[in-house]
Amino acid sequence: MIVYDKLWHKLIDKGINKTELCNKTGISSSTMAKMGKNEIVSIEVLEKICKELNCDIGDVAEFKWE
Repeated sequence: MIVYDKLWHKLIDKGINKTELCNKTGISSSTMAKMGKNEIVSIEVLEKICKELNCDIGDVAEFKWE
C-alpha cells in the first residue's frame, strides 16, 4: 500500500496547502483527493510534486506493508 503521509508533513513544513500545490503543479483536485485516500497516482504526478518541492520521491511517498 502506498501512503503519502510524508507529503502532508512536508507541505505543513513549507507552509503550503493542497490547493496551492495543485495550482503550482497543475495537478487536478481529483488527483489530490486520490492521494488523500492513499490511492495510486501516476509517476508523472509524483515527479511534478517533487520538482515543485525540490525533493525526492521517497520524501513524499512510501510503501507500507500490512
